[in-house]
Amino acid sequence: MVAIAGLLALGACSKSASDKAADNVRAAGENAADTIEAAGANVASGLQNQADVVQDTASNRADAVRNAAENKADRIEANHH
Repeated sequence: MVAIAGLLALGACSKSASDKAADNVRAAGENAADTIEAAGANVASGLQNQADVVQDTASNRADAVRNAAENKADRIEANHH
């Protein structure tokens, strides 16, 4: 009698096929959302890295132009003395 009651209790706890399918669909949706979120974060990180490279390159070029202009001004000044 106790064994039958245990089996009935166990049967009552088990999920139906449609509940299991719904859980699987929910889990698959959550996994897809996590994957999309991770991909978005990777894209954002890549774009930030590219922006940093562009900014650093522009800064270096501006420094080079400034230095060249200062060097030319120094040469002109030195030649006029």
